[in-house]
Amino acid sequence: MLRTLYIRDYAIIDELEVEFENGLNILTGETGAGKSIMIGALKLMLGERASNQMIRSGAKKAIVEGVFDNISSPELDQFLEEHEIESQPVLILRREITKRYSRGYVNDSPATLTLMRKVAAQMIDLHGQHEHQSLLRIETHLTLLDGFGGLADLRSAYEDAYESVGDLIKQREKLLSHQGNLEALRERLAYEMEEIDAVSPQEEEEDELRKEMHRLAHAERLSGSAASLYSMLYACDDSTTDQLSIAYSELRDLARIDQTLEAACEEINQASISVSEIAAMLQDYSDSVESNPARLEEIRERLGALDTLKRKYGGTVQAVLVYRKQIADEYATVVDYDTTLEKFEQSLAEAKHTLSDTALRLSTKRHEAAEQVGASITGELASLGMAAGRLSVRIDKHEEPTGWITLKAAGQQRVRYKAYRHGMDDVEFLITTNVGEEPKPLVRVASGGEISRIMLAIKCVLAEAEQLSVLVFDEIDTGISGSIARKVGKSMANLARHHQIIAITHLPQIAALAQAHYVVEKRVVKGRAATQIRRLENEESLEHVAMLITGAEVTDAMRQSAKELMEIKNEP
Repeated sequence: MLRTLYIRDYAIIDELEVEFENGLNILTGETGAGKSIMIGALKLMLGERASNQMIRSGAKKAIVEGVFDNISSPELDQFLEEHEIESQPVLILRREITKRYSRGYVNDSPATLTLMRKVAAQMIDLHGQHEHQSLLRIETHLTLLDGFGGLADLRSAYEDAYESVGDLIKQREKLLSHQGNLEALRERLAYEMEEIDAVSPQEEEEDELRKEMHRLAHAERLSGSAASLYSMLYACDDSTTDQLSIAYSELRDLARIDQTLEAACEEINQASISVSEIAAMLQDYSDSVESNPARLEEIRERLGALDTLKRKYGGTVQAVLVYRKQIADEYATVVDYDTTLEKFEQSLAEAKHTLSDTALRLSTKRHEAAEQVGASITGELASLGMAAGRLSVRIDKHEEPTGWITLKAAGQQRVRYKAYRHGMDDVEFLITTNVGEEPKPLVRVASGGEISRIMLAIKCVLAEAEQLSVLVFDEIDTGISGSIARKVGKSMANLARHHQIIAITHLPQIAALAQAHYVVEKRVVKGRAATQIRRLENEESLEHVAMLITGAEVTDAMRQSAKELMEIKNEP
């Protein structure tokens, strides 16, 4: 949900911050108070283009920032990860506008307007301009229909089958591409395998060979230095062990006089033993190290052969081994090309059969759901004062000679259809609002005062299928009054059980149902007009609802009427 909205130096807004609640948030206020300006600021946060003319006079930049919480979804999380945007417990959208530039940020990461629009489109739907009305985007109709019908598992099964067919077709195309130069490919693969096998590289050998080569290259120095150290420690006159022996003997005599020196005496004795052991080890090491030019040359040749393979087949010994396995599999395919191709064709036919079967089942379920959706939304339209309103769902599929999906038609004739990642169906909502007219695409018919009520009706029915968490209605009450207004209000209240609703209204029947009621006011501060917003407590809310009823001075009778309207929200 949209937890807070912060606006600074935008139009006549000096600075304001508002905290919204779950459920139905209602904004009221006199005409010209700045409600439309707040909506304009909200659109900037959703990625709309900005005009520097909207910067408050005397300010350097305008800022709009929204903080959203409880909006996490697998799709949004994946989208943020793909664009290297840090995922946080809250999501912050921010726009800054100066005279020279406009900047956007998502979670403090710089973002293009396109990116901001894509992020916002997964969280918020603003009803007032077509750009932010998800139901006017045809691509959302199928998703909503599948959500309403509970078809997620069946659609997932179809998508898996679609991927299988696609992978098999790619593999077959690769195999067919080799058909013209089959013999040359076979010879190349055989040569490469023989070249690698002639060297027979082992996974861990390179490091060991380089260590051994280094030792052999310095064998003379290693042997000579070890012998010199042995002599110094043990064999020569006045060696280290001789000096330690003398010291031990002298210290032992002193320890007989002062027993506190016994520990030092023992330490010297242990040191003498350790030096003798090291000397013996150095003698053995010196004897074991010998110059072996033949072995050194053999290692150099071996490493040279490995380097040649690495240059040709991947850069590392591990990559060479992986490549060797790949070409072995490819060689087996090439050697028995006809059999392999036949197996591919059989696997592809089976995969297409599975795809076709799943597509048919998915399409059948969609048609069933479409009937329910159409009837439910048509009923909702009637309750909202559009008795002639009728919504239907058009589902089409398209024949294609090379389509992946094959179905039986009349007379057992088999027809091929185009397969999409989402199925074989094109789905679009159609609407008519007048008696005797045929339904037409929603995007072309919905306009003016009808649009918000049509959207409200659709959303009330599809509420649980819609993933958007925040819905904004800008004066949904245009052109309605009386009992219809009350019905619109109840529909909005019901919709607020599944979504956070932020609505601007002039109707008391709708304002009375607010779970959080805000008033937008224009005041003069330090000689300048400034739009402000504040949340109303219960008594203040009642007073404002009464003002909406009378449009003039509030009487006790109007307060009683407002109270009765506000009690409706407690009805089941």
